[in-house]
Amino acid sequence: MALKKEKARNRKKKIYSVISYSILILWVIITIIPLYWMLISSFRDTTVSVSFKPEWFPSEVTLATYVRFLTETDALRWLFNSIFVSSVLTLSNVVFSSLAGYAFAKLRFPGRNTIFWLLLGTMMIPAQVTLIPVYIMIVNVFGLVDTYLAIMLPMFTVVGNIFLMKQYMSTLPTTLIQAARIDGCSEIGIFRKIILPISKPGVAVLAIFTFVSTWNEFFWPFLVTQSSSMRTIQVGLASFKFQDATDYGAMMAGSMLAALPMFILFFALQRYFLQGITIGAVKG
Repeated sequence: MALKKEKARNRKKKIYSVISYSILILWVIITIIPLYWMLISSFRDTTVSVSFKPEWFPSEVTLATYVRFLTETDALRWLFNSIFVSSVLTLSNVVFSSLAGYAFAKLRFPGRNTIFWLLLGTMMIPAQVTLIPVYIMIVNVFGLVDTYLAIMLPMFTVVGNIFLMKQYMSTLPTTLIQAARIDGCSEIGIFRKIILPISKPGVAVLAIFTFVSTWNEFFWPFLVTQSSSMRTIQVGLASFKFQDATDYGAMMAGSMLAALPMFILFFALQRYFLQGITIGAVKG
């Protein structure tokens, strides 16, 4: 009797595994199809890309679409803008969020919890609510329209990143900090010589997520930029068109160039992406 129950249980597990893997494989296929279509379309002529009968395996491969995208638009300038903005914002978020996370996690000062909860409360405010006031302040008050500072200023540090670093640094041993204080090390010295070296996984996750989010940012750069030379790659692709019609082949080539850094970043640092799933779930 027990043997029959065990066999029935194993049979149910196998059926459950088959169903689960089938659903996951189907989901992977659905997810990959648009990426695959973008890839093959970037190496085909535009007339083939918009034809009624789609070709899943291109009969002819050409690099003319990439040449047109790079030579007939400000694509190189768009890519430079995206790299520059994403790099600066990543660096600023790493510095300021790490400092704030260390202060909230390990330092004791009046109003610490109140300030922290007020910061978290701002995360509950929809971005659409603050969009107009921030836009008026940046464009009308400071007159920073169509500048790098206009793109970057509202995102120099993000509350979510402060929360991430606070949660991570709460797990670090306090005894090391206390020992350094006994030895006469300053708080800046403790942060630079002790906290940062042992916080590399958390800092890496913060840097990766910040770079990805700022690279893919579209709406805010679209609002505060006017000239083509100040657009990021995402905004440039949205405004990408020629005089007579949209060149879909060149647009797909541009989309591949815009997505390529994210693919490289993910496959090179995927272990940090996986750490980012649970890094903020540790109770401080």
